[in-house]
Amino acid sequence: MSILNQKTLKQKVKFEGIGLHTGKEVSVTVYPARTNTGIIFRRIDIKNNNIVLPNVFNVTNATLCTTISNESGVSVSTIEHLMAALYGLGIDNALIEINSQEVPIMDGSAKIFIERFLEAGFETSEVPIKLIKIINEVGVQEDSKYISIGKSNVSLDIEFEIKYPNTLIGNQKNKINVYENDLSNIYNSRTFCLYKDVDKLRKAGLAKGGSLENAVVVKDNKVLNKEGLRNNLEFVNHKILDCIGDLYLSGYKIIGSIKCSQGGHSLTNQLLRKVFSDKNNYHIFEIKEKSLPHTYINKSLLKSIA
Repeated sequence: MSILNQKTLKQKVKFEGIGLHTGKEVSVTVYPARTNTGIIFRRIDIKNNNIVLPNVFNVTNATLCTTISNESGVSVSTIEHLMAALYGLGIDNALIEINSQEVPIMDGSAKIFIERFLEAGFETSEVPIKLIKIINEVGVQEDSKYISIGKSNVSLDIEFEIKYPNTLIGNQKNKINVYENDLSNIYNSRTFCLYKDVDKLRKAGLAKGGSLENAVVVKDNKVLNKEGLRNNLEFVNHKILDCIGDLYLSGYKIIGSIKCSQGGHSLTNQLLRKVFSDKNNYHIFEIKEKSLPHTYINKSLLKSIA
């Protein structure tokens, strides 16, 4: 069977940890699902109306994480790292049961999700995957921040830059091909914050579960985590990780070229909403391996992440 066909897990995978913003202990189990199911979240701590779909139009909050909600107001937050792991490994169908409102932050990256999914293995179906090919360039700008997506022949390219007044973080830029490059550094890169912002975040009811175990904390020109950084571009690489996860809310793999400066969850969501506002902007199609030999699955992620 082709790796361009829909894929799910061979067996269920369970994760336990703390919510970054709620500070609550949470358990998540990711189950295999049938073809054309897509990705589905189910809040098992709620009896009724507990299905929440990770769809671009279901994003109800994009402040420091991505939160999705259903029509009954039931929500699941901080889904971006888990969604990025599913995207990178080409998992098209999965049922995700969660017993609280926030996905556990784990180590602040997608590393643990990737490793556990690889251990579980995959089942590939005979049903082809679907892709979105960008036809017209679309962009969103807010002051100096912007994000755009344009045409690409057979890849998803993401060019991302960040600009921070903190001299340690400073200006960082990276460009990746999601389907062909080694993304180990992207998936290993952790969420980060400035030490001076920690009190502000907690007073705002955020980052209650944050610690040096699950986030990089920068104080002046020093990283407070004893192990230091995992790679030289960890800050911008984590932003790319977030972007990949948020892009999966399109429901499909994307063929396009993204350029972003100082963006985040909100800007990415605005971009996808703008893309889908006009059917002339994109084309959805199935792909046959005989007609196009490109994998659309990142091969480097089918190896263990160091």
